[in-house]
Amino acid sequence: MLDIKQQEYLLALARDSICAELEDREITLEILDDEIFQQKFGAFVTLKIDDELRGCIGYVEGVKSIIDTIIEMAKAAAFEDPRFLVVRKDEMEYIQIEISILSPLKEVESIDEIEIGRDGLIIRNHYSSGLLLPQVAIEWDWDKNEFLEQTCQKAGLDKEAWKSKGNKLLRFSADFFSEKIKKRI
Repeated sequence: MLDIKQQEYLLALARDSICAELEDREITLEILDDEIFQQKFGAFVTLKIDDELRGCIGYVEGVKSIIDTIIEMAKAAAFEDPRFLVVRKDEMEYIQIEISILSPLKEVESIDEIEIGRDGLIIRNHYSSGLLLPQVAIEWDWDKNEFLEQTCQKAGLDKEAWKSKGNKLLRFSADFFSEKIKKRI
């Protein structure tokens, strides 16, 4: 969906957004007037250090422009993910930023539709929801059944909740890309 230059720009924008917050300054990267950046897509910003999750927050569906979403979600992943302490300035040289731009959601009619590596999953009911990005199943080497179970558990549901008619299972694809960053020694 995005070319390499657009991907590199969004990664730089995410990094500058986090650094600006840490340094109590405005974003210094010039906001590009690229037509695709004005479109609304769901997007997640994931932060990792040495391949370990350090923060991940996003919008499932497009509510803001890609530019606004990346700025907001980069800061949220760094400072608002309740699973982690806020990112510190001294961590930034080791933080790897990954961005996932999501396709529109599709309801899963049959689990045969789900393809590992292509699809991310969401399970929803009246009380909770859980989402796993497509790359998570690859990173953990899960098969389809494990992916479904882990998505349910992420929602705080029984691992076989995806079989229940009271729950809605959705899938989406994602264009995901990340920085190349040095590892801590």
